[in-house]
Amino acid sequence: MEEKIKGKQGLISVSPMLVFLAVYTSSSIVAGDFYAASIIVSFLIACLYSIFIVKEKNIESRFAVLARGAAKEDIMTMVFIFILAGAFASTAKQMGAIDATVTMTLSLMPIKMMLCGLFIASCFVSLSIGTSVGTIAALTPIACGIAEKTGQNLPLLIAVIVGGAYFGDNLSIISDTTIMATKTQGCKMKDKFRYNLKIALPAAIITLILYLIEGSEVAGNEINREINYLLIIPYIYIIVAALCGMNVMMLLSSGTILAGVMGLSFGKLSLYEWSTAMNNGILGMGELIIVTLLAGGIIEVMRKNGGIEYLKTMLTRKIKSKTGAEISIAGLVILTDFCTANNTIAILTTGPLAKEISSHYKIDPKRTASILDTFSCFAQSIIPYGAQLLIAGGLACINPLEVIPYLYYPFILGTFAFLYIIFKHEQ
Repeated sequence: MEEKIKGKQGLISVSPMLVFLAVYTSSSIVAGDFYAASIIVSFLIACLYSIFIVKEKNIESRFAVLARGAAKEDIMTMVFIFILAGAFASTAKQMGAIDATVTMTLSLMPIKMMLCGLFIASCFVSLSIGTSVGTIAALTPIACGIAEKTGQNLPLLIAVIVGGAYFGDNLSIISDTTIMATKTQGCKMKDKFRYNLKIALPAAIITLILYLIEGSEVAGNEINREINYLLIIPYIYIIVAALCGMNVMMLLSSGTILAGVMGLSFGKLSLYEWSTAMNNGILGMGELIIVTLLAGGIIEVMRKNGGIEYLKTMLTRKIKSKTGAEISIAGLVILTDFCTANNTIAILTTGPLAKEISSHYKIDPKRTASILDTFSCFAQSIIPYGAQLLIAGGLACINPLEVIPYLYYPFILGTFAFLYIIFKHEQ
């Protein structure tokens, strides 16, 4: 009887996310189009439902739990990044930086190699700066410009950027996920990197082959090859400053100022037009900001009701082997990421338990760190309410769900990581 009660309570604790999925899926089926259903409305319904199940005495206290979740530091940090990214992207587009960068890119690289080139560029930038969000914010406008000029599939181009961004997020020694995974497991970054590389590199190579095949069938439109190289300076600055380790909010703020000042100097925009461009860019990020705040509230309700602890218990209670232990660690970090929409927080939350499991089953700490990092990146890359897909969708003005079918690298990475658990064991 006690087990049944715990199971029932645990199911209720994770039910807000189940309600969101049920509402979104059912409304999509009724509409006959998974891209037509509103993510905001689905999250709002889940939020209203969560008010009635949160463990508080009155409606004010219950709503306060939602508000605390939405106002958490990591949530508000994402909101400010979205705001600044919208302002920079719109300013850069208005003063001609994006068009100039896109034209230069297309003039240097054959259209048939564009997918491979974008993926390699995204891998390089993310590996250098250690953040998927920063990489996506910097490169998505370029992908949008290429799609506009060549007529290529925009969701595919965005997925190329997102996939490359997670290559670096998973491997970079300055990535938050790498730092968190190695710290919680007590191993060195270089050792974890070697484990990760055995999984990530083959996945990246296969992805490049797929992009090469897919790109060979592309027939791009002719474009104007005239380039004003001075207009590229804002993007050169963004990439160089990112490689130097500048904070992403400072990076986007200073990049917006640089693009605006250059636009004024070259007569590309007036002060009023600059202000209007920033305003429009910020407003364009409104949907993903709302989704982020609503998701933050739901996640806090689930945490308070013990949802994450319930998932931990369910995944670890029947472990019988080393393989089972590793699969449980992978499943634990995936589900936690689905519930928190933050791969760094997912590793931080599950890391201590993963260390206990690894110690009991004599799993190498660097192997466990690799599993935590890789599967958290896989999970984060495929959830439409995660910061990365939200910011990509917001900048590209498309539904994040449109990008998911083209995320070749994350799905190949997840498959290789699972096969690595099943077949690669150290005695």
